[in-house]
Amino acid sequence: MSETRSDGELLRAVAEDADRRAFEELYRRYAPWLTARMRSRCADAGIVDDVVQETFLAVWRGTARYREDAAGAAGGARGDAAGWLWRIASRRLIDALRGAGARGRLRQTLARLRHRDEISAEERVLAGVEHGDLAGALVRLSPELRAVLQATVVDGLTTREAAVLLGIPAGTVKTRAMRARKQLREALA
Repeated sequence: MSETRSDGELLRAVAEDADRRAFEELYRRYAPWLTARMRSRCADAGIVDDVVQETFLAVWRGTARYREDAAGAAGGARGDAAGWLWRIASRRLIDALRGAGARGRLRQTLARLRHRDEISAEERVLAGVEHGDLAGALVRLSPELRAVLQATVVDGLTTREAAVLLGIPAGTVKTRAMRARKQLREALA
């Protein structure tokens, strides 16, 4: 019969020796508890599972470090292993939820763009504008410049979101937006 190792012993074995058995024991010991605790904070089981996996990956890869002082108390982590794992997971959950919000907005934008061949309500309005020749000026813009205006002005995306959506660097979005405004000013002057 094998002796049960303490949390500190398991964490040291993982950190110092990349001991797979110690890691598996630590995972079996804390993953169900951590999952249950995360689910009380987030209803999306997929996000919770990802966060728990990311937490344990951080432990395995050594990007999260647990230290005990000479007296055996958790000096570097300021608490026991469960509390230390909880802090890692809670930070990862916050990051995941922030990312999920941005990903959700991006998914909605991409869904709107799937129907690019259809004339949008905005395009119909812009085509019907009779003040100056705005519709004509917009039509004369290159497709790349129109796409940047669509993303930043009509859709209200930030430069970074527009860059991700269009698959170009943020600096290119800024440059194209500046060129589009300049061309529109010249065409409407």
